[in-house]
Amino acid sequence: MMARLSPCFLIHYHEISLKAGHRPMFLRHLRQNLERATADLQPVKVVQFSGRLMLDLEGNPNPEAVRERVSHVCGIANFALAQRAASTLDAIKAAVGRMIEGREFGSFRITARWAFKTYPLTSVEINRALGTFVLERVKTRVDLEHPALTIHVEVLPNETFIYFDREPGPGGLPVGSSGTVVSLLSGGIDSPVAAWRMMKRGCRVEFVHFHSVPYLPPTSQQKARALVDRLTERQFFSRLYLVPFGEIQREVVLAVPPPARVVVYRRLMVRIAEALARATGAHALVTGESLGQVASQTLPNLARIDEAAMLPILRPLIGMDKDEITGQAKTLGTFETSIEPDQDCCTLFVPKHPATRMAVEEIQKLEERLNVEALVTQGKEGAVLETFEFPPGAGPFPAPRRGRLSTTEEGSLSQ
Repeated sequence: MMARLSPCFLIHYHEISLKAGHRPMFLRHLRQNLERATADLQPVKVVQFSGRLMLDLEGNPNPEAVRERVSHVCGIANFALAQRAASTLDAIKAAVGRMIEGREFGSFRITARWAFKTYPLTSVEINRALGTFVLERVKTRVDLEHPALTIHVEVLPNETFIYFDREPGPGGLPVGSSGTVVSLLSGGIDSPVAAWRMMKRGCRVEFVHFHSVPYLPPTSQQKARALVDRLTERQFFSRLYLVPFGEIQREVVLAVPPPARVVVYRRLMVRIAEALARATGAHALVTGESLGQVASQTLPNLARIDEAAMLPILRPLIGMDKDEITGQAKTLGTFETSIEPDQDCCTLFVPKHPATRMAVEEIQKLEERLNVEALVTQGKEGAVLETFEFPPGAGPFPAPRRGRLSTTEEGSLSQ
């Protein structure tokens, strides 16, 4: 029997358990991400058990800070602050007794699970023994349907975990387990949510922001940095490319009639983002487009935009409405930043009445008036790269730096 309570976070995953032969790879990413998330909150030790992970908090002075970090790690179905005991009935009773000491609850239930068949008691027998033990010490009653307190007991071969409350995690897959994508980041509500949804599917997200400095103030760049900084708390390391787009827009204005400009802008953005994606080894582009939300997001126009890229364009928000997207932005913590007033390239040289149904032949004829290849090269070579990490200084990623994208940097990004 353990002489004292030993705290830990018990972590359960769901989707990872369905991955069969690839499960070790997903668990490796989840474990690495947990270690990264808590790198500055030591001591925290990540231990893997059958079907679960455990964060050993022995000697940790701030479990609540660890709880906050764990709640953001993709791949976690739920987690709980638990106490550990030896896997004997007497040790489990002693731990439960310590945990309910001084606590009042009108009703309770015991929910016991055991993870190995050689344990001398069944889960039903454990429930009965612990239920009797609690009734002997607290004036309460058993309620299996709507208990005021549920005491969870998970019995493993070497030790047992006891906890009261489980908290939901983000779910999904661990960041880094599904490859890299490049997300076109505006300063609005939608694109940060789209990026987050791809993180939840296991992608590491690189960001591209198009701005119109010096024609407009640098406020959109500041917003982009703030949004990436917040999103980096979910994937721990991010790269942001700031692409000057004002001069490219001026070229479009000189050659393309107003109704068609928005689609042409978007096609050029996609091509530039794809060039940067190939430099980083990314496998797809991501946008925050939602079907029918604005003129450029009709089905015909989305088709024209897709035709400009060789890489897949993923649109995780395509079937969501604005209220749903806004709700997720508030939960994510990006909403307040996104609604701050600013002027980005979407407000420069944009017509009042853009076309909603551009045909293939029409867009091709208009782009023949432009040196598309030169404009794409101009955008890529003008991109400025900034990096972000969380927690600051945690490593092993390089420290944040700023500079123009060079051939050397391209090579390092693909590693």
